[in-house]
Amino acid sequence: MKQLIEYSHIEAKQYFLKVESYFNFDLPKYFVFQTVLDKVSQNIEGKLLSDFYNSHDDPITKRKKVTYPCDFENVNYIFLNNKDGKFAYRPLQLIHPALYVSLVHKITEKSNWKVIVDRFKEFSSNPKIRCHSLPLESEGELSDKATAVNQWWQAIEQQSIASALNFEYVLHTDITDCYGSIYTHSLAWAIHKKAIAKIPKNRNDYSLIGNLIDKYLRDMACGQTNGIPQGSVLMDFIAEMVLGYADLELSEKIKQEQINDYQIIRYRDDYRIFTNNPQDAELIAKLLTEIMIELGMRLNAQKTLVSNNVVRDSIKPDKLYWITAKKGARSLQEHLLIIHELSQKFPNSGSLSKALDKYFNRIENIKEIKQNVRVLVSILVDIAYKNPRTYPIVCAILSKLLSLVDTDEIRENILKEINTRFNKIPNTGHIKIWLQRVTLKIDRQKQYEENLCKKVNDNSIIIWNSDWLKDSLKTLISKEPIVDEEIIDKINKVIDADEVELFGSKTYSY
Repeated sequence: MKQLIEYSHIEAKQYFLKVESYFNFDLPKYFVFQTVLDKVSQNIEGKLLSDFYNSHDDPITKRKKVTYPCDFENVNYIFLNNKDGKFAYRPLQLIHPALYVSLVHKITEKSNWKVIVDRFKEFSSNPKIRCHSLPLESEGELSDKATAVNQWWQAIEQQSIASALNFEYVLHTDITDCYGSIYTHSLAWAIHKKAIAKIPKNRNDYSLIGNLIDKYLRDMACGQTNGIPQGSVLMDFIAEMVLGYADLELSEKIKQEQINDYQIIRYRDDYRIFTNNPQDAELIAKLLTEIMIELGMRLNAQKTLVSNNVVRDSIKPDKLYWITAKKGARSLQEHLLIIHELSQKFPNSGSLSKALDKYFNRIENIKEIKQNVRVLVSILVDIAYKNPRTYPIVCAILSKLLSLVDTDEIRENILKEINTRFNKIPNTGHIKIWLQRVTLKIDRQKQYEENLCKKVNDNSIIIWNSDWLKDSLKTLISKEPIVDEEIIDKINKVIDADEVELFGSKTYSY
């Protein structure tokens, strides 16, 4: 593994421009974006993005008026991922390729990259506050995403358990809606220091990379200053700029309070504060709250707790439960019901995804089934209903179960019932994309409302609003296929494990 800030500016540029960095959520593998990223990069290399801005005749002044991305809605492609089967949702975004590539070019200019890397060294100057969520690039067979998950287990869980040797208490907390709350102007504070960024002459100085990042973020969101897009490694890195700045501020405040006996481990917006008395832990949490308020964020009071059992509470409760709840041999229905119970007790947990991976491994090669498939599908859909993290693996299992159904009529009825169930909840774009993968080799023309689904059968569907661009770049982006027909030809009716599993089937030991 290699941390991103160890890279040269050239290596960092290559890293951000690969498709695995462009989006890091789960989509069927026939969606491909590498070519459009590469072509946009070639077209704008060495140029300003503003050179490609469109213009129109102003009816009042009779002069040409430049159009700006911040003047337009739907510049990024946003689809909604329901979080709880009710009204909570997470917007996932495919950033407009021109904005994404141009921002990568700017961040990885030699002088800008040095400023950013040097600032991150300052963020990590206090060895008692450790951040383990900087982007990593895999140097082995695992994907970058799988490498990051392994890093979480090694750096967070294992180090937390080891901390029981030195500390009696641990306080867990995280930030409510972190990415959606980040104040974009705080990027300049983070990179250039607040006092410098707030000097009037510096506020609109786009030679300062912090201001330029802020501008790009606002261009992606119709001028909005609250929130950054979710769903890419680039945005994870930008979030780390603000969170690293918060680490630095917290270090200073703790020093002023003369607290010396502590250790903090952070993974993105998740904090573990280790002390030898609960008062110090609570005071540090209070200081962190004050810092977050200044940055437009707040800690999640419902997820903040202090424990004097460091070992037990360093392991996620869903993992502890699953380790003890597993039983011996069981029928497919009993096995699925146990997983269903896990989903009720610990919704959207990592252990739930892993348990479903194991279930898929179990049924992947069976040729016939004696149990009622409709019953298994009903249990499975109920699991997915409130656990959007499981959509890809649930759809893989569904594709296998549907392949074991006796007739096309029964299969079609089950699919209608599945769609009807999901239509009862709002913001289900992500599950529609995966349900299309389930039905793609059964009925290619089956209709889904999500635009990304429509794009599979109609390349003229517009994903990103490019009306602010000149025709040359606008046409390139709109015409470049993002659906690979060769991949569609090769995929099977039953979703393969390598399409949905983060790790190999033998990776999990519990």
